[in-house]
Amino acid sequence: MNFIPISQPSITKKEIDYVTDAVSSGWVSSLGKYIDIFEDKFATYCGTKYALATSNGTTALHLALAAIGVRANDEVIIPDLTFVATASAVIYCGAKVITVDIDEDILCISIEAIEKAITSKTKAIIPVHLYGHPANMTEINKIAKKHNLFVIEDAAEAHGAEVNGKKVGSISHAGVFSFYGNKIITSGEGGMITTDDEYLYKKMRHLRDHAMSKEKRYWHTDVGFNYRMTNLQAALGIAQFERIEELLAKKKEIFHWYRNGLKDIKGIRLNHQAHWAKNVYWMVCFELDSYSEPQRDEFIQKLKDKGIDSRPYFYPVSDMPMYYDGISTTSITHKVYQRGLNLPSYFDITKEQVEYVCHIIKGIL
Repeated sequence: MNFIPISQPSITKKEIDYVTDAVSSGWVSSLGKYIDIFEDKFATYCGTKYALATSNGTTALHLALAAIGVRANDEVIIPDLTFVATASAVIYCGAKVITVDIDEDILCISIEAIEKAITSKTKAIIPVHLYGHPANMTEINKIAKKHNLFVIEDAAEAHGAEVNGKKVGSISHAGVFSFYGNKIITSGEGGMITTDDEYLYKKMRHLRDHAMSKEKRYWHTDVGFNYRMTNLQAALGIAQFERIEELLAKKKEIFHWYRNGLKDIKGIRLNHQAHWAKNVYWMVCFELDSYSEPQRDEFIQKLKDKGIDSRPYFYPVSDMPMYYDGISTTSITHKVYQRGLNLPSYFDITKEQVEYVCHIIKGIL
């Protein structure tokens, strides 16, 4: 059995043909037909009026926060278990990151923890749809409405996930997606913001291109950003998007292969799905009850010795030097991150390879 990577993109003739066409057209930068098509198709898919393509998921998040007016002295609530970009985008705005605990089952932000963290300085909440499972947007929106807060969904890892039948990215003021190479669909690098708010859309579109005036070329009315997607990225993204149902179906199938292969092992946990949610299983989650961080890392090394790649859960944001304040109030996050890892779950993995991974896991345990 050859080395089994944690992830790799699925590239077919469709992707190659679309990118080749974009290169041949001469429109290789931030103008070209594929950008508009990608935005229109993605908005329709998510069920929003607007979608705005960006250079990556992090810039999409920063752009959304900047557009809603997050600035110095504001506080933004995020889950402690997330990729660091969620926190970084808040800092780019000069605001303060408030990390709160997660729900132990779905690994997304805790509703109770949000309520406790709100202060007079709170400006927004960023729920993260982690590893493909959506946060409880119904309850989060109730809290936000009660306290007059903005909600921006970090849906970087959850294209196609749903809450009560409604797709993520359409359940708040704005949704943010990533198309990095390991995501469900990829444009190499790239991101997208979805929204129904016309004012917010126009503000983000304006800021995305250096805040250049439409009426007076090279006249800039605000401090803007260069957060545009290229036509080449969009061409790849559209080809991937046109395969999204195929990609999502395979993700679900891969998860079921793992669930069947590991069902007899006690003391482990795989991805959960709440009754109100559709999980898209971006990555297969594997948790070893009672494991410490060193034990988990040893387990990861044993998999690697057998030709199997894996990766640990994200470290708590609150443990990182730039966010550490010496006070940890996220006990669930600190318990979960130590015992969790992600297993290979890319599109082209075979059932035979998954069975091999399960066989090796059983042997190690």
